[in-house]
Amino acid sequence: MTTDIRETPSAGTTDGTADVRVVDHLAAALAEAGVRQVFGVGGANIEDLYDALNLVRGRPRTVLAKHEFSAVTMADGYARTTGRLGVVAATSGGGAMNLLPGLAEAYASRVPVLALVGQPPTALDGLGAFQDSSGLAGSLDAHGLFAQVSRFCVRVERPDALPRLLAEAMAAARSHPRGPAVLLLPKDVQQAPLAPRRPAPPTPAPEPRTPPVRLDRAAERLRGADRVLVIAGEGVAAAAAKQELADLVARLGAWVAVTPDAKDVFDNADRHFAGVAGVMGHPNVLDCLRRADLCLLVGTRLPVLARGGLEPALAATPVICVDPEPPFVPSLPGLHLSGGLRDTLRQLAGRLAAGVRPAPGHAGPVPLATPSPGADGLSHTAAVAAVADALPPDAHVFVDAGNTGASAIHRLPATRRGRFVVAVGMAGMGYTFGAGIGAALGTGKRTYVLAGDGAFFMHGMEVHTALEYDAPVTFVILNNNAHAMCATRDQLFLGSPHPANLFLPSDIAAGAAGMFPTLAASRAATGPQLRQALLHGNTTSGPVLVAVDVDPAEIPPFLPFLNTTGPVPADHEETAHEHRTVHPG
Repeated sequence: MTTDIRETPSAGTTDGTADVRVVDHLAAALAEAGVRQVFGVGGANIEDLYDALNLVRGRPRTVLAKHEFSAVTMADGYARTTGRLGVVAATSGGGAMNLLPGLAEAYASRVPVLALVGQPPTALDGLGAFQDSSGLAGSLDAHGLFAQVSRFCVRVERPDALPRLLAEAMAAARSHPRGPAVLLLPKDVQQAPLAPRRPAPPTPAPEPRTPPVRLDRAAERLRGADRVLVIAGEGVAAAAAKQELADLVARLGAWVAVTPDAKDVFDNADRHFAGVAGVMGHPNVLDCLRRADLCLLVGTRLPVLARGGLEPALAATPVICVDPEPPFVPSLPGLHLSGGLRDTLRQLAGRLAAGVRPAPGHAGPVPLATPSPGADGLSHTAAVAAVADALPPDAHVFVDAGNTGASAIHRLPATRRGRFVVAVGMAGMGYTFGAGIGAALGTGKRTYVLAGDGAFFMHGMEVHTALEYDAPVTFVILNNNAHAMCATRDQLFLGSPHPANLFLPSDIAAGAAGMFPTLAASRAATGPQLRQALLHGNTTSGPVLVAVDVDPAEIPPFLPFLNTTGPVPADHEETAHEHRTVHPG
């Protein structure tokens, strides 16, 4: 939902008590709603809000990022790991524009984020104001832009409208489909007086209930299937429905695969676990699907990255989808259960016989063998193994895009009590640096960030933010001096890497240590060295950075690349379009 409010500004109202500023009400309302931290970057047209947040003890703490994109990803990572609303605040102009890619990720991945965006005073709208984005007189239309990456977008032009609109924005962000809500706040509206009032509580729309007749039909189909493959997605984590999923799986005796962004929704060591589905996944999932009588999607619409290589088998298998939104996969006969995830899973389990059924025999998530033509640096396989050995059982893991991401998704088991987050909505490089900090500050748990050097050069200066706030984040930088996935694509599909994708050699650990003398920064040359550095980092309270040189010629476990080099069958292709010259990813 998007709304454009353009009403005549007023001076506010009084009821016999002293007026406060709009921003004072806003700060108090955020505290009342349970918001504990506001991430962002300051500026002239948002400074009044920062003043209000910092004025009174008990209001949300402000965390200043180095870049607005990272501020959004901090709010995103905070929301994904705490289950609470993530909040970001930024100024007008370039600051506002820098929010867009981060909000696009939250929009695509259904993450509840509230963005508070400063604007020039309304009296200057359309009159050539610095950073005017009112949409008047040929100026940029901020509302039009932000409406494309939000579930709710309002330009607030009347002070007394703020309490209602704030409550609506927070409710919209947390209602299905979840996602960003944006309030555009002109400076004069922020400063205007507003009679104090109790903040209106945000009330998300109630989750829909799946009709009993559909639940009965689904349960009947599940009872009639000897072999069921469950493919579980990130929606399970967002709905805090991991236990409900595990209970249903136990009653079904099903195999369980997970989407690339959902490794943490089911115990990776459980005998029912089949592996990761899709283009970074395990061959066992396809084998289980081919043997299955029915496929049950839970908390996923099954986008391309999650269904690549599975499409022919999916087309031949009945599918039931449990998700608020319809699946991307057409299936006959298909059944969509669109009620709230936790309630629907409980209702389904209650219609099945109690007890624990073993899963039919299967190979399990055996990793693919990936070619490594070069011998320059540690393999991703060895690096990921060292990380796996060092991870605390409750650590959060944030995996960035590229070869590093593909290797971690394929080979790194999720911890038992932490999140395993991959931002596949927009897959923006550098997402993890802010997101990991937001998660660490929101939960207090040691958080691992796995990123390549390309991602580090984009947003790695947020290490400084981690230092400033003593965030318990371990940054693991796998350095191959390249945009390696792009270079690999060039090599496989075009014949040779483009020079623009190859970097001058860098010593990231030494550079970070030189810039930040108090940062625990080191460089590891071998798997044991990496493991030891990470174990030592687990004993510290603040941020740690460990860089390791990895082989730039190693082919990642990404099925379109492996099809080209031959280790896996052709039916593991990413999509049917791989037969042509289109190569998604």
